[in-house]
Amino acid sequence: MSDWPPPASRLQPAPPAPPSLQWRPLAGPLAAQQLGSPDAPRVVFVHGFTQTGNSWKPIAERFVALGYQAVVVDLPGHGGSTHVRSDLRRTADGIAAAGGVATYIGYSLGGRACLHLALMYPHLVASLVLIGAHPGIADADERARRREADDQLAARMQEIGLEAFLKEWTALPLFGGFVPGPDDIADRLHNTEDGLASSLRMAGTGEQGSLWPRLMELNMPVLAIAGADDAKFIAIAQQIAEAVPEGECRIVAGAAHAAHLQQPEAVAAAITTALRPRPDELG
Repeated sequence: MSDWPPPASRLQPAPPAPPSLQWRPLAGPLAAQQLGSPDAPRVVFVHGFTQTGNSWKPIAERFVALGYQAVVVDLPGHGGSTHVRSDLRRTADGIAAAGGVATYIGYSLGGRACLHLALMYPHLVASLVLIGAHPGIADADERARRREADDQLAARMQEIGLEAFLKEWTALPLFGGFVPGPDDIADRLHNTEDGLASSLRMAGTGEQGSLWPRLMELNMPVLAIAGADDAKFIAIAQQIAEAVPEGECRIVAGAAHAAHLQQPEAVAAAITTALRPRPDELG
């Protein structure tokens, strides 16, 4: 008998929060939830492949405590949006509908979607934070090879099932030995093979066109974050920061690709510097 995924937590649930501090669903094409005063500046958090918006809630709630409102979105094929089939441009439409004017924070797949959003709807983006995000593969042959690899990965998942796939996925060297906790795994298991496969085939890196030539169009502050153990994305983050008019790169020690899961305190601190308005300007 396998001991994966880990057993569920035996901690007693916390008492219900007051209504003003409870996550509330938002209407729109994508499943999304909001927390905090609707009049406060908004911060939108967008997750990576195999996760859901719940993965961002521990960090998002820190910003609500600082006086912001937070929105978390389930990407197409994931969580409450598992039935949605969409490429990155239409995904950006859905995130914009949920987020409105906000600081947008995206991790990996979510970062690629937020890049599209920032180029399509720059008037909505007060600032942009990208964690382990790729602007796209410029070489057509390399992009075709990646598209084929994404398709094979989707087929592999549909062949072996979600639980076995997640075990393989989270063990990839990309994540630097990070072991998801039981709540994290339980949340990912709410996804479906078909939903995640559609995400890979419609919004994978192989299907995405290159946005590198358009980064200079981003007229908002852009913070690119990478884990210190994620050499590939350190180089990409540095290139993004250099390509945009107002860019900054932050490297998070003790983290690989999923820096916000491995070092949430450090990532939250970095995000704080990118927020518009800043916490000390709220009053």
